[in-house]
Amino acid sequence: ALDDPRRPKLYSEEQYLKTPEQMAELFSDLPEALENSVEIARRCTIEVQLGKYFLPDYPVPDGLTMDEFFRKVSTEGLEMRLQSVLLECDEQQQAETRKIYYDRLTFELDIIIQMGFPGYFLIVMDFIRWSKANDVPVGPGRGSGAGSLVAYALEITDLDPIPYDLLFERFLNPERVSMPDFDVDFCMDGRDRVIDYVAQTYGREAVSQIITFGTMAAKAVIRDVARVQGKSYGLADRLSKMIPFEVGMTLSKAIEQEENLKEFVETDEQAGEIWAMARKLEGITRNVGKHAGGVVIAPSKLTDFAPLYCDEQGQGLVTQYDKNDVESAGLVKFDFLGLRTLTIVNWALETINRVRVANSETVLDIMQIDLEDKASFDLLKRAETTAVFQLESRGMKDLIKRLQPSSFEDIIALVALFRPGPLGSGMVDDFINRKHGREKLSYPHSDYQHEDLIPVLQPTYGIILYQEQVMQIAQVMAGFSLGGADLLRRAMGKKKPEEMAKQRTLFMDGASQGGIDEGLSGPIFDLMEKFAGYGFNKSHSAAYALVSFQTLWLKTHYPAPFMSAVLTADMQNTDKIVTLIEECRSMKLEIIPPDVSGSEFRFTVNADNQIVYGLGAIKGVGEGPIEAIQQARRQGGKFVVLFDFCKRVDIKKISKRVIVALIRSGAMDLLNPGGERTLGQRRAILLASMEEAIKAADQSAKSFDSGHSDLFGELLPVGEIDVYEKFLSAREWSDKERLKGEKDTLGIYLTGHPIDEYEKELKNFIRNRINDLKPGRDSQNVGGLIVASRVMKTKRGDKMAFITLDDRSGRIEVSVFSDCYEKFQHLLTKDTLVFVEGEVSFDDYSGSLKVRAKRLMSLVEARQQYARSLLVQMNSAHCDDGFEVKLASLLKAHPGKTPIQLRYVCDEASANLRFDPQWCVEPSDELVQELRERYGRKEVELKYG
Repeated sequence: ALDDPRRPKLYSEEQYLKTPEQMAELFSDLPEALENSVEIARRCTIEVQLGKYFLPDYPVPDGLTMDEFFRKVSTEGLEMRLQSVLLECDEQQQAETRKIYYDRLTFELDIIIQMGFPGYFLIVMDFIRWSKANDVPVGPGRGSGAGSLVAYALEITDLDPIPYDLLFERFLNPERVSMPDFDVDFCMDGRDRVIDYVAQTYGREAVSQIITFGTMAAKAVIRDVARVQGKSYGLADRLSKMIPFEVGMTLSKAIEQEENLKEFVETDEQAGEIWAMARKLEGITRNVGKHAGGVVIAPSKLTDFAPLYCDEQGQGLVTQYDKNDVESAGLVKFDFLGLRTLTIVNWALETINRVRVANSETVLDIMQIDLEDKASFDLLKRAETTAVFQLESRGMKDLIKRLQPSSFEDIIALVALFRPGPLGSGMVDDFINRKHGREKLSYPHSDYQHEDLIPVLQPTYGIILYQEQVMQIAQVMAGFSLGGADLLRRAMGKKKPEEMAKQRTLFMDGASQGGIDEGLSGPIFDLMEKFAGYGFNKSHSAAYALVSFQTLWLKTHYPAPFMSAVLTADMQNTDKIVTLIEECRSMKLEIIPPDVSGSEFRFTVNADNQIVYGLGAIKGVGEGPIEAIQQARRQGGKFVVLFDFCKRVDIKKISKRVIVALIRSGAMDLLNPGGERTLGQRRAILLASMEEAIKAADQSAKSFDSGHSDLFGELLPVGEIDVYEKFLSAREWSDKERLKGEKDTLGIYLTGHPIDEYEKELKNFIRNRINDLKPGRDSQNVGGLIVASRVMKTKRGDKMAFITLDDRSGRIEVSVFSDCYEKFQHLLTKDTLVFVEGEVSFDDYSGSLKVRAKRLMSLVEARQQYARSLLVQMNSAHCDDGFEVKLASLLKAHPGKTPIQLRYVCDEASANLRFDPQWCVEPSDELVQELRERYGRKEVELKYG
């Protein structure tokens, strides 16, 4: 297969073409190889029929054909759906509505049966109904399938396509025969159960997932070749990093773009050897994998249609054809996709309905919520959409603030508008201005160029936003069938000149027959052509808008259950947890630290509507120890003290490392006789007593095993004796030690933040918190703690750094380029508080903001620049013998530029003293802390302004 793009590019085409004589000469030393090849070829006889589909048989009841059963279940399903649609209609409206729905249903059924796809719909219906019956949440739909009323009637989708003008022909076009393709979203936790059900139902020999092929891309092939050639890792790493990180990058493009790379390959012999071999191997298949969601179901054994592949252990069976070849061979592919948001919604509903059932309320059905709920739209208009599906990015929030969505149609539009094409074309600005009446349309015939376009374009204020609108315009203006209009839409998307000329003629002729002159139809066609490139599939946008609204509604009406579910879903993503915890605080939701007696694996909500931190979010603990803790709790109730905990929990599953992590995270703060949470002192005492508690638990276990009771061991946990008495002298942890423990185990500062100590002071240095920053060319100031830092070399060999700042409101990456790095590298240390002045911009790659630093300052430097003086207040109690000598000695040890001001207060009088410039100090934390220890925390203050 010389044309196969997957053929290794090791030889030229001429080198592949060999005559029998040449082959005999090549293998003259092994003639049996040629003989065996001919024999194998004779035994292998197979005909692969392309262009024919092989659907699995769906079992139908006796006495009915597949088509009859398909019509029956579709009609019954629509009747069930119509019950809620007709609820508030009078008799005449009911008759009119029924006609609209049944006409559409009949039309779709006729086409599906004509094209031979009832079995496909029934199979999808079957596994979706099984999923819903077995508590596996399913998405309301995605892609063009949401435009099918039959799919809605069969419960394949959950969004009624009629009210939103979703078109069936966008999904299945009788004028362009192709397989229907439902992409179905499932809860991440249940997707594998659905695939297993399908395998059981249709036979494990007939069901398989699909192979994927990984290729040797530019960077990877360099490293692979270097490893096989025995070259050093450092050489391979250097060469690989010279290749630009860009989608679609090749070795040829890289060496053209990068002069340093070209020079290195040409001057370094070993690099040249790597490069020469890498060029030959680039692009060939390197390894195989499994398609994320693709599953094939064959009518009989899969081996009748496709070769199979398994791993070395004979497991992990997949088709040896990739997804394109599977379809070419006639097998039907079903996409089982995992959507994390469905898992979040499911967890939230579990929490909500547990409480509702306990209170004798009806169970909440998320599909029955009001899609025009005012409270939800009030929250949306304020752009408080962190954790709301599809609407939580910074760019989307900016768009929401400008658009001020007021209907579900506006949310559908939001999903379609927030893409590079519309954002860069000016379409978004036009849409917003027209919605708010700031821009009026003035066409000769109407505000919409032609009165027939009003119902098509009114929902989008005269702008062609959706692909379906292009199809509808062709239908109403030029008499196209919707099937023909779909062909027009596809042609516009591909932009082939000859095809476009043909379609333009058809459109103009059709419009002319409808009495529309070329002076109007021509510009309308041009407008369609322009926006077809930006148009979005409305069916997909509407289906995902429904998921967006569901999460918005849950956040509005059940904030604690919803946010606890979101936190659980992201519990391994520290950066996201920081943002979500801050969002909870802004929502006035209280976060309770983890507790071995009250926390579950996931984040939960207690009776006081507080979010309880999940034990699963503690680093270094794991599912095994958590299950052991929960089992001990189920058997004996809450833990009283650490000795009680160690005795009751299976000590074989709880190591010292786990206990230390639980203590440092705060999960054992309540293990004291009073049951009150104390911070630094309690954790210090717990850590000091840990060894003895483990030893006592071990002794108790041995005594139990030998049949002896341990009287004191039994009394210690629950008696009146203070088991911690001899550990009370343990040095209390400082705030920094306590917070560091939380950071190391939870990834965040939970009971405070190192920056809290300086919060009042920071307002004198910076205007915005990280979450308030906006992109712009003007320099902005931001401050925060460095939580991550990495240094790398530029192409010129200079050093630069990337640091991550955290100010509790969020995190942001700061680029410190070489010129800036040289000046400020001494500040780029982890856990250092710094202030950055620089330009804020939007990073398209990560979808978040970033800062390019121009200048950095330490806390001391910021204080010296902005503080007017360091004020120390004293009274007679501080004036013991020699106090002035001690004060002078301390101030002289910290010379700097900040003036000292002394305020002396006694019963009779007070005085303000300003020291001479020779006494100016450097206002470091060390100096401020020592002064506060001598004279009192409130008596020492830096004065600004």
